Amino acid sequence: MGDGSGEGANLLEVEDISLAFGGVRALSDVSFQVREGELFSIIGPNGAGKTSMLNCISGRYQPDKGAIKLRGRDITRLKPNARADLGIGRTFQNLALFGHMSVLDNIMVGRHHLMKAGFLRGALYWIGGAQREELEHRREVEEIIDFLEIQAIRHDMAGTLAYGLRKRVELARAVALKPDLVLLDEPMAGMNLEEKEDMARYIVDLNEEWGMTVIMIEHDMGVVMDLSHRVMVLDFGRTIAAGLPDEVRNDEHVKKAYLGEDDEVLREQELAVS
Repeated sequence: MGDGSGEGANLLEVEDISLAFGGVRALSDVSFQVREGELFSIIGPNGAGKTSMLNCISGRYQPDKGAIKLRGRDITRLKPNARADLGIGRTFQNLALFGHMSVLDNIMVGRHHLMKAGFLRGALYWIGGAQREELEHRREVEEIIDFLEIQAIRHDMAGTLAYGLRKRVELARAVALKPDLVLLDEPMAGMNLEEKEDMARYIVDLNEEWGMTVIMIEHDMGVVMDLSHRVMVLDFGRTIAAGLPDEVRNDEHVKKAYLGEDDEVLREQELAVS
């Protein structure tokens, strides 16, 4: 999939982002661009700074240095809610669903910022446009439920679901935001092969059919290389490689950092191939 799309204008620009927690540097001068319509993946070993990068983009963290721009607008200091209003949605590495709420209500939470009816219109629900608005939101949520094939569990409590289904519901909630850019933090972690295949299909469809630009963190190298248009590799908070999947897969720095291969192993592999 690495050469098919993602050739539009830059949707997101990350410029020289640095972030530290006490004496620990999580990110050091990280820069990259994500084009409109692209599926862009960030990979690297544990502790490489991947989730910290997503947190800077979504507004959960404020970087110590650098700038983040969405369609040319500097959003570096905006709060997470303001970034959601501008069209940035996300999922989390650790599930953040409301376990005591139904699947439907969890997804409706994702629509909350899109609701225009204020308090007065809500009080005059049957007179004003709030009822029509809620019905429209319900219709769009049902479309997402159908897309992610979770019709049978729409009224189940989120906390009672199997792990793979909860990951799917969290994706539904992020999509309910109708984002231009969706940030996926390990969407396939802890899934079996069948669940991974389903999730990969949903992500590709979101990108290709729904037109969402995707930034994904994922440990499964095969999934990343199959789905992504471009890949960036972080190690100890620094960018060590970026480019098309095949370029990154064959980069020796990536093999050493991400796969833990040392120079001797690399030389043995090269000799075996030659």
